[in-house]
This record gives sequence, structure tokens and C-alpha cells, in this order.
Amino acid sequence: MTTRRTVLQAAIASGLSAAAPRARAQQAPFPSGPIRLIVTFPPGGPTDITARALAEATTRHLGQQILVENRPGAAGTLGFAALATAKPDGQMVAMTPVTGLRVSQMQETSWHPIRDVQYVIGLTGYVFAVVVRADAPWKTMKELADHIRANPDQVTYGSHGVGSSVHLAMEELSGTQGWKVTHVPFKGSADMMTALIGGHVAVALDSTGAVPQVEAGRARVLAVFTEQRVAVWPDAPTLKELGYGIVQISPYGLGAPAGTPAPIVRALHDAFRKGAEDPLHRKALERYNQPFWYQSPEDYTAFMKAGFEQERKTLARLGLLKK
Repeated sequence: MTTRRTVLQAAIASGLSAAAPRARAQQAPFPSGPIRLIVTFPPGGPTDITARALAEATTRHLGQQILVENRPGAAGTLGFAALATAKPDGQMVAMTPVTGLRVSQMQETSWHPIRDVQYVIGLTGYVFAVVVRADAPWKTMKELADHIRANPDQVTYGSHGVGSSVHLAMEELSGTQGWKVTHVPFKGSADMMTALIGGHVAVALDSTGAVPQVEAGRARVLAVFTEQRVAVWPDAPTLKELGYGIVQISPYGLGAPAGTPAPIVRALHDAFRKGAEDPLHRKALERYNQPFWYQSPEDYTAFMKAGFEQERKTLARLGLLKK
């Protein structure tokens, strides 16, 4: 005879098995709607243009639209601030330039580049150059250097913001050469190149934004910060080969809020990798002289953690660590 206890157990089991499909049905698939992509540079600039190409290409593979939201300023670190307060549901990703590794150690921030970010994918980087107007009197780095020495504090140079890669590179270069120059920070390449062509700064330490200006004959490249000469400007020497001993690169990728579930991180990575490898995005990178720099979530996380410690050593040497 069936006991009362047996009947009760059967009823509970039946209820649980019926509830399980309902619970699974209530879990919304990912992505559940459009994904926001925080681009940390101004609209219309080369980083914005390449990011929009990436968003368009990735949309085809993700099944949801990717909406670009520009948040320029703070040396490109406002994406870190956005991630620190966003829900870890994968519905928002942000650009995570290496600038965040140093800015967070130069000043107090509401975010931490390691604690608050789950790194998704490494994408690309910048080829930095010393750029002047086409009608500037300096044809070489030596001529510019001689002018700086003869006119202390009179030469202005633009960068992508306080704590940006080129800002620190120029601080280190100026320190070793005894130069006295005036720093003018900008929100991005578009603003900086406009200021250079308009005569508001004498030198721009720029990357992608310089390409169309040089092609149009409005600007001239005196040197590049890379290890070797670059294809787009083959006649421009590296600062290293000129004897300055400076090499500076600035890769970036995408991050999600810390705590984002691993399956969602993988889904984002897989979709953005397909988008990054799409001809639409690759052609945009080539147009603006940005090399493809793929990193998996694991490799990108390891890269940023190691970079955080390396930046600390550099900032300490330059006396720029926050007190």
C-alpha cells in the first residue's frame, strides 16, 4: 500500500520537475536587448570611426544592435568609471585603454582598473607620432629640439590628456633632454589636430588623427614612437633610432563590469572577435594606421595586471604617483 509519505514525496518531485522548465523559461537569453559600447573619445575622430565599424560588424554576429555612446575626456578613462557602476549583465561594454592603469595611480578615482573590470578582448592600439603643421619651420626632430632649447616654455604640445601615453612619453623625453615645453591636454585626436592646424599648438603628439591631415598636406610627421618605422610613414624615423631611447605604444580593448558571468563574457568575446576580424573593421584600422592586436579574455587580463605594476614603477620614477 502506498504510504502517505510516499505520496507526499511524489507530489513534491512532480511539482519541482514542473517548476524547472518554468524557471528556465523565465531566464532571458543573452543578449536581451541592444548593447551599449562606451567609446572614450569624441565623435568623428578616428577612434570613434573604427569603433563604429566594429559595432556594425559585431551586430551581425551578436543578434542585437550595438549602440555607440561617446564619453570623451579624462585621458580616455571614463569607460572605467562607467563599468564600475554598471550591472554585470553584459549589456554594456567599454573601451579600456592602458591609460586607465596609470591615471588611477596618479590621482584618486572612483574606479580601479583591475578590481572593477572584467576584460573581454584586446583589439588594437595606436602608432604615436610627433606631428607639426606642414608650414612649420622644423623639418626634422633635431631642428625642433634646437628650437625648444633656445625657447624654453615657448613651445606648446598637445596630447590626449593628462596621464595619456604620449603625455608621459613627452614628460620622460623632456626630462632626459632638459626641454621645457608647455603641455596642452585635449579630449581626443579630432580636437588636437584642429588645434594644430589652427595654430593653437605648435606640436601634436597624435596617432590615428594625423593620418588624413598628413595625406592632405596640412601636417608633417617628424618622428614616430614605435620600435620600428611604420608603413604609413616610411620616411619618418623612430625616436629610438634618433637616439632618444623612447618607445611608446598604447593598446586598448573592451571590458565589462567585474562579476559578469563567464558565459556572457565568452559570448561577448566571441561576437566581438568576429566583428574585429570582419573586413569592415580591419579596413577601418588600416585606414587610420592602427595595428590589429587580438587578446583573449585571459591574456588581456594578464596583460593589464602586469601593466598596472609596470606603470607604477614608471610613475614612481617620474615622481607622478599620487600621494
